[in-house]
Amino acid sequence: MEESPAWEAWDSSGGWPAPREARGALCLPVQAHRCPPFSASSPVQLPFGTEALGCCLGGPWRRRRRMEEGSPRPSQTPPKRSCRNLTLPGNCPGPCRPDGHTGQFGAGTESYFSLLRFLLLLNALASVLAACMMLLPTWLEGAPPGPPGPGTSSPCGSYNPHSQGLVTFPTQLFNLLSGEGYLEWSPLFYGFYPPRPRLAITYLCSVFAGGLICLLLILHRSVSGLKQTLLAESGALTSYSHRVFSAWDFGLCGEVHVRLRQRILLYELQVELEEAVVRRRAAMRTLGQQVRVWLVRVLLNLLVVALLGAAFYGVYWATGCTVELQETPLVQKTPLLQLGVNYLPSIFISGVNFVLPPVFTLIAPLEGYTRSRQIAFILLRTVFLRLASLVVLLFSLWNQITCGGDAEAEDCKTCGYNNKELPCWETRLGQEMYKLLLFDLLTSLAVTLLIQFPRKLLCGLCPGALGRLAGTQEFQVPDEVLGLIYAQTVVWVGSFFCPLLPLLNTAKFLLLFYLKKLTLFSICSPASRTFRASTANFFFPLVLLLGLAISAVPVLYSIFLIPPSKPCGPFRGQSSIWAQIPESISSLPQTTQNFLFFLGTQAFAVPLLLISSILMAYTVALANSYGRLISELKRQIETEARNKVFLAQRAVALSSTNGAL
Repeated sequence: MEESPAWEAWDSSGGWPAPREARGALCLPVQAHRCPPFSASSPVQLPFGTEALGCCLGGPWRRRRRMEEGSPRPSQTPPKRSCRNLTLPGNCPGPCRPDGHTGQFGAGTESYFSLLRFLLLLNALASVLAACMMLLPTWLEGAPPGPPGPGTSSPCGSYNPHSQGLVTFPTQLFNLLSGEGYLEWSPLFYGFYPPRPRLAITYLCSVFAGGLICLLLILHRSVSGLKQTLLAESGALTSYSHRVFSAWDFGLCGEVHVRLRQRILLYELQVELEEAVVRRRAAMRTLGQQVRVWLVRVLLNLLVVALLGAAFYGVYWATGCTVELQETPLVQKTPLLQLGVNYLPSIFISGVNFVLPPVFTLIAPLEGYTRSRQIAFILLRTVFLRLASLVVLLFSLWNQITCGGDAEAEDCKTCGYNNKELPCWETRLGQEMYKLLLFDLLTSLAVTLLIQFPRKLLCGLCPGALGRLAGTQEFQVPDEVLGLIYAQTVVWVGSFFCPLLPLLNTAKFLLLFYLKKLTLFSICSPASRTFRASTANFFFPLVLLLGLAISAVPVLYSIFLIPPSKPCGPFRGQSSIWAQIPESISSLPQTTQNFLFFLGTQAFAVPLLLISSILMAYTVALANSYGRLISELKRQIETEARNKVFLAQRAVALSSTNGAL
């Protein structure tokens, strides 16, 4: 690993000056130790290769050093951590634990896999909830009825999801990929579930319960990450001295794990020092330089806005043209073209999400921010691209379902929705989310198998110019993380219209976990842009919370404002999906009805609001008092640090004077 130029500028960036030899020693490769037995005849091998640093590492090194020199052991009980040194090669007990293998790729990569495991848990819980509150009630009250017959009609038109006649294999494959045909009338989609009052209540409650569980778990994860972020930004855990003197783990076993830990520390130090250099240069800019930097930033952001606008217009155009292209004779006669037209919005969204994030990655270094802030801007732009493109798709579908919000339009006047083109609009919306999920999985597999693996082989087999052209592949954490959040947002939007979508997403994330792990260790090299784990642990759940909020809007709008489809679904015949709740409450005892309706009155809402405001004001005041106390303690620590530096400088000056005399 080459030494970063940021190492040379540390003296002028506000840190303690250190000789070049001491700084260079930190970058030297460290001799890996294999957990030697604790004895006086086995000297300690320091991780940083210097005794000066080792003596600052604390009690374990000093005790071992005293034993080597023959000095008596102090009569005090050793700390519990001393047992971490009592380990043998190949037989590592509990305290002696290896680092995670993903650590060599930076904290962001570890956070990615942690987020992936968390999303697996969310989808598994949602799948269990859907099975208990949707599937079981459907069959406990009797077998669900079949689809409407071809002769069945109503004022809102007819609905026949099954294909007529002999179905060929290409048609079966087309149905599997598009969610039509035999899948359209199956437990996978909304239209299959019969109109039974108890099933309607459990169906609706499962959606609200699943959203509430996801909200609570994400908030819990966000608060935990926020604590780490506040500690990290305070400077207590990310300082240079902490990384050098306190970050080594003496319980590591084996050369591989020691090397991994070295790389982690090297990346953390590199990020800290490079950001210090960037902040120092920013503080030294003249007024003209600052104006030039801000002018460049404005122009680059205008370019980003133009790219995003073009992408959103393309998604809207692709969604609107799908219906028109499906009616052309050529598309209807060619199954492959028909499949491509059905997937046109998904193809366009995936193409935009594949092309624009690398452009954002190229733009970010030109803005003159620190590395962590560059990654934050890349994440923000990418998440806006992915989530906003999904919002544009939903808006286009809403425009088709509600005739642009005009209830008096020709196609929506009879039933309140466009029953001619979309007789079961809930199933159609579920099919779009199903296709987005499936196409995202197919895209991930295709990129890995058809691009990344051949590129790795080309880079290994051709060491010359062709191999250099292929380049070294890095694990792009922002793109991968936003891909997960985008996929999870699609599932949250579609879980009401496609109840088994969380189950499919669980299988997808499980496959993706092992696929990305294989890709990481077989293809990728450590990323050149790393960022702190504390920031990732807070930022990722925050973006996930934003995805949950965005997904709640179309679901709640569909529940409260759009009339349900008349020929399909558990809410057929109702004026709205939510109308089933008051109708069910009216069948309860009068006392229960009065209590439930009281919860929705001002007599309950106003006192609740007052009590909440008082508690919030008390919490804010308490937090402000703690903040002032923490600020005062920080000032005292800074004063003590300056005093120590002054005393150290005086001691060095006196030593130089005595040496000269």
